[in-house]
Amino acid sequence: MKRLFKPLLLTVITSICFSFNINFSTAKAETKSVKAEYLYDFNTKTEIYAYNENERLPIASMTKIMLLSLVYDNVNAGNLSLDEEVIVSETASGMGGSQVFLESGRAYKARDLVKSVIVASANDASVALAERLYGSEEECVNKMNEKVSKLGLENTLFSNCTGLPKPMQYSSAKDITMIFANLIENEDYFNYSKIWLDKIDHSKNSTELANTNKLIKHYKGCDGGKTGFTNESGFCLTATAKRGNMRLISAVIGASDSKTRFNSVSTMFNMGFNGYENKAVLDKDIPLDIPVRVSGGKNASIEVAPEKDFFVLSKKGEKVCVDFEYNFNSVCAPISKGDKVGSVTVYRNGVECGKIDLISLETINKLTYFDIVFEIANKW
Repeated sequence: MKRLFKPLLLTVITSICFSFNINFSTAKAETKSVKAEYLYDFNTKTEIYAYNENERLPIASMTKIMLLSLVYDNVNAGNLSLDEEVIVSETASGMGGSQVFLESGRAYKARDLVKSVIVASANDASVALAERLYGSEEECVNKMNEKVSKLGLENTLFSNCTGLPKPMQYSSAKDITMIFANLIENEDYFNYSKIWLDKIDHSKNSTELANTNKLIKHYKGCDGGKTGFTNESGFCLTATAKRGNMRLISAVIGASDSKTRFNSVSTMFNMGFNGYENKAVLDKDIPLDIPVRVSGGKNASIEVAPEKDFFVLSKKGEKVCVDFEYNFNSVCAPISKGDKVGSVTVYRNGVECGKIDLISLETINKLTYFDIVFEIANKW
């Protein structure tokens, strides 16, 4: 009996060209009175502007960005629920610097501790979370440095989870941007980062929370960030802003005063939004116009789509040609919705800029013996 379907190995190449119709000449961000700056496009993972980006510098409370990243790692792994009650130790409640005056021995919701860290940069809440996750701040610091290695960062070392001055603790403008980019992969972060004013309740009173990142109120599109200050580090800020398809991250270390750090980040945001544009060239919600044949399935083909959206960053006024090389596997039933069936490689002006998986949008069951007999009978 002849095989009803043949496995298909297929490569398809398509292309599109487009140009942005606004010419813009970008000027470098202001570098006076700061030690380092960095501007990064989140969707395309592209560096837009850098100044002393790899210099190892103290970053004060921006250290908490890594702590928060570990918090969400544990939430995603099922090791921590944000609705869980965390009992605060005497050590945590006694932390100096920025704090929300947590009561020793009292239980607080984990989400209130996270909110206190994100909004108010609370050292006591930071240590309480570190102790809940790993038993001690020291072990938490070990995990923070392990994640530094996993992210492939070479200019970061942590000695505590708060950013309070301590020898042998540093990062760089580029590294802290990468850590922040990892953090904001967690959408729940934005439930707290956009809060301007709030409070946390104690047994008999409450502590008012005010967001230390003033740009969420004063810069259009800014919806998250982390400030830092010590005499050693100067004024620091890592922040993100989104307009349309573009999400930018900007970091400044060692500004001479608070106004300068906010102005520096705003200037870099302006550079990105005014001078560049993101175009979504692949949409995970739109099936490709390329049906994929299925061997041995109850359906002869399936619809596929990119696993995630794909963006191309360009300067405004620049002509861009994007080519797509689709590579499809030999697809045999059964297939479940979401299964990988191939990949697409994206080329920007002839240079590879990314590769993502293609997934099935359908579930296809395998042909049974009776299905085959029935199909043969119908052909007679």
